[in-house]
Amino acid sequence: MSNESPANAAGVKVLVIDDSNTIRRSAEIFLKQGGYQVLLAEDGFDALSKVNDHEPDLIFCDILMPRLDGYQTCAIIKRNVKFANVPVIMLSSKDGLFDKARGRMVGSQDYLTKPFTKDQLLQAVEQHCRAA
Repeated sequence: MSNESPANAAGVKVLVIDDSNTIRRSAEIFLKQGGYQVLLAEDGFDALSKVNDHEPDLIFCDILMPRLDGYQTCAIIKRNVKFANVPVIMLSSKDGLFDKARGRMVGSQDYLTKPFTKDQLLQAVEQHCRAA
């Protein structure tokens, strides 16, 4: 596995939505090492304004968050025509079939179990940014 970032990584903006400061920080470090621009949000409401202002190319969204959970956040993002095609990858500490299915129902493209490794995170970004 080479450490070189994809040629187009520099222009790719990734939004990480998670109420855990630890998860946000580790995701930010991993993504920046991969050469991506990183935006962070600590809950769904914070995320919605950032999606609108910064138009990310890819979104990682935690499922269990206060006020507005990941499913609701994803559904709201996907209902907006402007962002309907932005890939959303759900983050959860549970590797449940039900969670994966429910995530698909609200429009998420994929599912990543926490804690994730740098390779898993970067692989998910590469896979979904190429597909977009």
